[in-house]
Amino acid sequence: MQRRIHLFGSLSGLALAAGFSLAGAALATTATAQGGEIKIGEINSYSLLPAFTEPYRKGWQLAVEEINAAGGINGKKLVVVSKDDSGKPADAQTAANELVSNENVVMLTGTFLSNIGLAVSDFAKQKKVFFLAAEPLTDAITWSKGNRYTFRLRPSNYMQAAMLVEEAAKLPAKRWATIAPNYEYGQSAVAVFKKLLSEKRPDIQWVDEQWPPQGKIDAGPIVQALANSNPEAILNVTFGADLVKFVREGNTRGLFKDRAVVSFLTGEPEYLDPLKEETPSGWIVTGYPWYSIKTPEHDAFLKAYQGKFNDYPRLGSIVGYQTIKAAAEILKKANSTDPEKMIVAAEGLSMSSPFGQITFRKNDHQSTLGAFVGKTALKDGKGVMVDSAYRKGEDFLPSDAEVEKLRPKD
Repeated sequence: MQRRIHLFGSLSGLALAAGFSLAGAALATTATAQGGEIKIGEINSYSLLPAFTEPYRKGWQLAVEEINAAGGINGKKLVVVSKDDSGKPADAQTAANELVSNENVVMLTGTFLSNIGLAVSDFAKQKKVFFLAAEPLTDAITWSKGNRYTFRLRPSNYMQAAMLVEEAAKLPAKRWATIAPNYEYGQSAVAVFKKLLSEKRPDIQWVDEQWPPQGKIDAGPIVQALANSNPEAILNVTFGADLVKFVREGNTRGLFKDRAVVSFLTGEPEYLDPLKEETPSGWIVTGYPWYSIKTPEHDAFLKAYQGKFNDYPRLGSIVGYQTIKAAAEILKKANSTDPEKMIVAAEGLSMSSPFGQITFRKNDHQSTLGAFVGKTALKDGKGVMVDSAYRKGEDFLPSDAEVEKLRPKD
């Protein structure tokens, strides 16, 4: 699937021959920019994860509309050419190649799953193409496998784990079990949470780990295994349909009774809403309580989003919106489509967001966008976040000296 957003324009023209050289693509890119428009390539798992990616698409569509209404990129209209990666790293790399070689985009953006983000990041490194990763949360994308051409918007696993650990360390629980999808994101999240919590609480015991395949959880045996390990607290990293099945089975078997649960992402509306009346109360979560955020920046975003789509935003809406807003700011500051000049422009770039001011750090290309931490509750038959507070991303990142040890030299 491919979509082109040029205000409300539709996809037009056939793809050029796939054999374009990168040098030829770079020349065509310059010609395109000079011709009155600048094209950005966008890749995501639309067909696999619509609960997140459809609001995400709405978010970036709103951003494109606002950017072009305000004069575009230094007078040139912004066009986004979008492709579906079907949740497969190989398809994502193919899409990236087509966007660069055939569509002549000046940068790549997007991706959701961590393994796909890493695949596109590797493509960007090999082909020397600027890549602004929107959603993938693995720490590897900015640290162990980080590279000069890749930047990331969302708060990483490390950042969200540090936010959650701040609360988890206050719990009396000593015996902990974990459940996470068995791929890069889940593995990374569990590893960093365990590390950070054990540093704060050396008395912690890790009594069980469950690793269901992403999208294919067999919740009954998983819940029983967790119960058999008799933990006092559980770390959950499942999301989407897997989360619904896990919660349903856990409620049925009493897994959560008198047990603390700490959970990545569960407070995001795209994952909380499907739980409906089954929403467990009291889980410590990261999320997006759009209904209780009262700041001028968020009020402006909320009004624009609801006015355009007649719907409330999800966290994906924020991510899509801010990704394209950031891409535009990078291009404006660089005043060029040359990847090296965009990198210089992006390093240390500060800009506004619906969550307040954010900066793309020079040392690891991670943005300081934060997240909300709170607890789940059931209200009027629907899951909500309560007692939530925004955690600034810069307060939950390691020092420059620590990052230097984690990140390879470019």
